[in-house]
Amino acid sequence: MNTNVFTRRGPRPTASLGTGDADGGAIGARGWAMRLVVVATGLVVLAVGVGLVPRHYTHEGLSPLAVSGFILLTIGLVASVWAAIRILAATRRRWWAPIVASMLVATYLVLWTLGQAVAASYAPRPALGERTPADLGLAYRDVTFPSSDGTDLAGWYLPTRNGAGVVLMHGAGSTRSGVLEHAAVLAEHGYGVLLFDARGHGESAGRAMDFGWYGESDASGAVDFLTQQRGVSPARIGLLGVSMGGEEAIGTAGVDERVAAVVAEGATSRVAADKGYLDAYGARGELQQNIDRVTYWLTGRLTDAPEPSSLRRSVSTATTRPDPTSFLLITAGEVPDEGHAADYVADSSTDAVQTWAVPGAGHTQGLQEAPAAWEERVITFLADSLEGTAG
Repeated sequence: MNTNVFTRRGPRPTASLGTGDADGGAIGARGWAMRLVVVATGLVVLAVGVGLVPRHYTHEGLSPLAVSGFILLTIGLVASVWAAIRILAATRRRWWAPIVASMLVATYLVLWTLGQAVAASYAPRPALGERTPADLGLAYRDVTFPSSDGTDLAGWYLPTRNGAGVVLMHGAGSTRSGVLEHAAVLAEHGYGVLLFDARGHGESAGRAMDFGWYGESDASGAVDFLTQQRGVSPARIGLLGVSMGGEEAIGTAGVDERVAAVVAEGATSRVAADKGYLDAYGARGELQQNIDRVTYWLTGRLTDAPEPSSLRRSVSTATTRPDPTSFLLITAGEVPDEGHAADYVADSSTDAVQTWAVPGAGHTQGLQEAPAAWEERVITFLADSLEGTAG
């Protein structure tokens, strides 16, 4: 008797990147997509947490934003690591190295771009502290004035003795108390000095923004205040800023014709166009510029602050007016980026822009590193630019 045996054949397996899930079952295209979505979402949530936690916890302790950041950081880390492990478990070992490398690159890019954008847009409020001009033997009065868009700003005013006034602007994460030594130098030579907290800093109202995009509004309000002070000539007003404050001072000169002189120390960038100085680093600099374009684009989506013009354009505008603004750009000898940035900003301008690198100085440490040279250079520049002699 003949016996016929029939067997049912399934479809042939197709070649794929994976060998199956941990339990031996194939995950398929849908499974891959889900894991990749979880990794991407986890990295985004992780970046937001990283952008919030370090500074808010340092400045405010367990504030609502710090706690929220910790929660987001934990969720994002767990989700992205879990999904990454599941992806590796479903792939052949020969693919592990490129997959891990790709994940590390993606993590770096997301943390650097989105994390930095969140940190800049949701900066904590630094406390003013206990120091006042009186601690340096300076006569002053507490003042409050509005920015050009109506935000109340708090400051100290040291009266003028030579008819000129200078707005003194601090850096990100600082307050007016951080530039008291600079104020003492200016006051010693007779300049009226207005030190104020940038919005969202110290005792000023509003929301802080680390890239200084509110700077033009704040500084123009400060210039309004100075023009109304007894003895200050409206034609003899200058700005002196460090780091973020220096960038804000440059930007203000580009939009406010009343600014006759600007001293900016440690100014490098606050919009993507400012990163042109990175051309000095070749391919590495070009890559960094592309990454920074994403950072600033994301920042623009997270804040209602108006994105300002580039520093180079602001200088060009201010130096080509019939009555041009004069600039002194001070850079740190130990920070090459500052020198490259200053050269880039000054490149398209006239002789109205001077640059000075302080040997051996770190970021915004010119006065601390070379006090006599800093005083001579800055006071001589202001005396020449504001058409008066220092006292």
